[in-house]
Amino acid sequence: MFLMMAAGSGSTDKDTTKAIADDTGNGTTETASEKKEEEAPEEAGLPTIEEQVLLDQDGIKITALGLEEDSIWGTGLKILIENNTDKDLGIGCDALIVNNYMISDLFSSKVAAGKSANETINLSASSLEAAGIANIGQIEIYFRSYDSSSFETISTYDKVTVQTSEFANMDTQAADEGKELVNQDGIRIVGKFVDEDSFWGAGILLYLENNSGKNISVSCSDVSINGFMINPIFSASVYDGKMAVKEVTILSSDLEENNITSVEEVELKFSVLDSDSFQSLFKTDTISFTTK
Repeated sequence: MFLMMAAGSGSTDKDTTKAIADDTGNGTTETASEKKEEEAPEEAGLPTIEEQVLLDQDGIKITALGLEEDSIWGTGLKILIENNTDKDLGIGCDALIVNNYMISDLFSSKVAAGKSANETINLSASSLEAAGIANIGQIEIYFRSYDSSSFETISTYDKVTVQTSEFANMDTQAADEGKELVNQDGIRIVGKFVDEDSFWGAGILLYLENNSGKNISVSCSDVSINGFMINPIFSASVYDGKMAVKEVTILSSDLEENNITSVEEVELKFSVLDSDSFQSLFKTDTISFTTK
């Protein structure tokens, strides 16, 4: 399956994944094990990069050293951060993009004034798998610096790009199998499948594609599962010209409260904002779909 499973959640043979039915009522996914067997990308050798300076500005220097593989975190970009200012700083990422897919990023590093730090920006293995990325060919990063005490942003920086030895062979295909839910103003949202054994409870996996000319943020509201209103967790940032595969997370507490043992009927509305100006671009009417 594409999504992280909770430890001890059960046998891998258990049917935990349901397709979002297409317009004919036929699903494209039957079981978690079949989904993994049919769609999981083949493992490839770790690509290489040239050592290169990514940022040298405002007393901050960041150098890309290479790629590494970790048995837990997956592939990571090794970097050296040098803080040549007289202030303690934090360095983070506003966005991390691999092969044109937005990738979940939790990178943060604190570097004292006049000091350096060797760090690794982890490329989420589950995000890469969900997007069907086996060959990492390009990594785009939007760095930011912040006050390490107050966490207040000091500066944001233009995109930096790292190309790997697999650039010519990188996976860039759209992972858009499923039911199209939204196709408006250059923005597409496709419902892929429902994982009923997701880490937090259940998850509706969505493919998002943005060709609107704007960076966007997507959220959902008025969500009901099998006729019961619930409060899911979902927010997606998709830069212009990029794609993302994100999960609408349905908490196990909501499922238990409403005696929902299987996600069958889903209704929701999507809201799309210009993430730079915070202006609303559009909000959909209620969208209904089924996993049957």
